Amino acid sequence: MVDGPVVAVRGEAYREVPPELARFTVTATARDRDREATLARLAERAAAVRVLLDSYEAVVAHRETGDLRVRPERRRSGERVVAYHGSVATTVTVTDFTDLGELMLRLADQDQVEIAGPWWSLRPDSPAYREARRAAIADALSRAGEYAEALGARVTALLELADTDGGGQPMFARAAFAGGGAGDVLPELELDPQPQSVHAAVAARFTISEPVLR
Repeated sequence: MVDGPVVAVRGEAYREVPPELARFTVTATARDRDREATLARLAERAAAVRVLLDSYEAVVAHRETGDLRVRPERRRSGERVVAYHGSVATTVTVTDFTDLGELMLRLADQDQVEIAGPWWSLRPDSPAYREARRAAIADALSRAGEYAEALGARVTALLELADTDGGGQPMFARAAFAGGGAGDVLPELELDPQPQSVHAAVAARFTISEPVLR
């Protein structure tokens, strides 16, 4: 049981910080009437993507290949297969944005390759989250002090502190490219990293000294 008056407040903090990660997907595709030919072309194009990514090893922090699809294309009526479609997607994570536009354009210039992204975000353990939480606590303490002061009292102790919200949502700027012109001169692509919103909120209860009520 708490002796004395209590003040309950909510502390919040909002920040906009530069992104730390950029993710995009690169998808190699193939189509042929023969299943084996489709798979062979798909493997060849996926290998070309891998070689190009290897050449940017210094800026690529992580990549993972998944979402392999091979499906038959049938006539509208019946089950006769007229062609086979194949695709394989690779998700690429970049932490150095200096050559991001160049990398994406070079990948898009590959034969039968599609690019989507980038999606901007923060690392899960980004210091921005910790700074926002600390700012939310400071805001709660400041509010409690203001209420206590308005009553002619002062904050004496913390009773309870609860995290009620937090984190930020990844932002993205989506661009889609379809490759195919190996002999073309590549344009320059400038990408503007999108600021990330970080929000933290806490609920706190403090005891205060006896108010001076007039």
